Amino acid sequence: PPYNLSPPPFPLLLDFPYTLQYFFQFFFHTQRSVSSLSPPPSSVRKQVTAPFLSLSLSLTMAIPLLFFLFLSSLSSIPLSQSKLTLDYYAKTCPKFEQIIQETVTAKQLSNPTTAAGTLRLFFHDCMVEGCDASVLISSNSFNKAERDDDINESLPGDAFDLIIRAKTALELTCPGIVSCADILALSTRNLVKMVGGPYYKVRLGRKDGFESHDSAVEKNIARANTSMNVIIDMFKSKGFTVQEMVALTGGGHTIGFSHCKEFSSRLFNHSKTSQYDRGLNPKFAEALRKVCSNYLKDHAMSVFNDVMTPNKFDNMYFQNLFRGLGILATDNELITHPATRPISELFAKDQNAFFQAFAHSMEKLSVLGVKTGRKGEVRHRCDAFNSIKT
Repeated sequence: PPYNLSPPPFPLLLDFPYTLQYFFQFFFHTQRSVSSLSPPPSSVRKQVTAPFLSLSLSLTMAIPLLFFLFLSSLSSIPLSQSKLTLDYYAKTCPKFEQIIQETVTAKQLSNPTTAAGTLRLFFHDCMVEGCDASVLISSNSFNKAERDDDINESLPGDAFDLIIRAKTALELTCPGIVSCADILALSTRNLVKMVGGPYYKVRLGRKDGFESHDSAVEKNIARANTSMNVIIDMFKSKGFTVQEMVALTGGGHTIGFSHCKEFSSRLFNHSKTSQYDRGLNPKFAEALRKVCSNYLKDHAMSVFNDVMTPNKFDNMYFQNLFRGLGILATDNELITHPATRPISELFAKDQNAFFQAFAHSMEKLSVLGVKTGRKGEVRHRCDAFNSIKT
């Protein structure tokens, strides 16, 4: 019977088994077509034999070339990413998604800032050595882990607690099966959706990493006063465009919060001519100065990045930037840097454009530097390696 050669679903290279099957289906169909070609009747055979042989030979030689080009295109996709699938736990832990959803729902209802904290935790994990749950590891006498670097000191405890709860529930149902990295990835997506954000696919099959060092954090996570040029280069080195960087920043800040110490330099003794940064709305600056007046003693004091709709995932954060309501120095640079201002303007005007860009960027972030096979493990506890690492 004739082969069904309708176009396969895209992106092709993210579904390796299907793509390979599709290629060989095309390969054998072409081979059969070539082998079934027959020369014209004998009366004209001499005149057309050479062109016919040339056509047949060209098709036959083209097939290995096509196969080579096919394999070459696959080389641009890391093998670890090709092993991730949407239904990775369908047979080994069929209640995986149900348990995750129940756990995140309960936690978010009791602590409404869980979504923001978990999204931030996921970002800080993926940007440092990939999405391998290395940020969850606790330090020991042999090693200072990522989570204890000063940049990560502000990561909220509720986010860590959520992952511990989910891991505990999963270990009771299907012990030793689900990685902490996958728990963090899916929990983040579900929480983003719960607070009004866009849905995006999360491929599963990550393994938990073997390394976690505080020294790896500084060069991979931007600080509140990092210049926009440095941030752009930081994301570019990991394969992200400027638009993807802005989308991820907006997603983290529309439901996020920052501690006063992260933006105190914009509020107190900013310059010789002004106590506060003139990029801030004057009334907003005065309000922040009052809230953060005791920040040197109360290190936990924090403010929502989106003061209008702090618990709703929307594009209000970008609208606020143009009103002088951006808290961090990097917030202000999003509307002053020539590479990021047009994108910020677009997202402020068009929430759908922001949502689409964020969903795409999160899918891309979620497979950054993932470990599979023997390059990782499934931890018994999310805060500790299965064997002591020095």
